[in-house]
Amino acid sequence: MKLDSNNHSVFLMHYHLILSVKYRRKVIHDDISDYAKEIFIRIGENYNITLMEWNHDNDHIHVLFKAHPNTELSKFINAYKSASSRLIKRDFPQVRERLWKEMFWSKSFCLLTTGGAPIEIIKKYIESQGQK
Repeated sequence: MKLDSNNHSVFLMHYHLILSVKYRRKVIHDDISDYAKEIFIRIGENYNITLMEWNHDNDHIHVLFKAHPNTELSKFINAYKSASSRLIKRDFPQVRERLWKEMFWSKSFCLLTTGGAPIEIIKKYIESQGQK
C-alpha cells in the first residue's frame, strides 16, 4: 500500500461520493458523464483531490477519490456542483428541457469514507494497544 504524504504527515484517505440529479431526472448519458468527470478532475486539482474511479447511472453518479487531510470537502463538493451544473446546462441544452431551474444536482449528497479494514478490526487494534 502506497501512502500519500505532504511536508508533515503521511495519509491515505479515500471517499465515495454519490451525487443525484435534481428531481432524479434521467438525463445523464455517457457524454454528460464524461464531461462531468473532466470538470471533477480539473476542479479537484485545486483541492488536492485525485479521482480514482467514476461511474454513472442515468440519474446519479458514483465517484471514488483520494484527498489530503487539509482538503475542505464540503467546499470542494459545492464548487464542483455549482460549476458542473452551470457548464452542463450550457453545453447540453437538451438538459434544460428536463431541468428548467438553475440546479442540475440535488442539494443533498452522500459522502462515505472508505478504508482497507472494517471498523471492528480497527476498534480491536486500538483496544489491544499496550497489551502483550
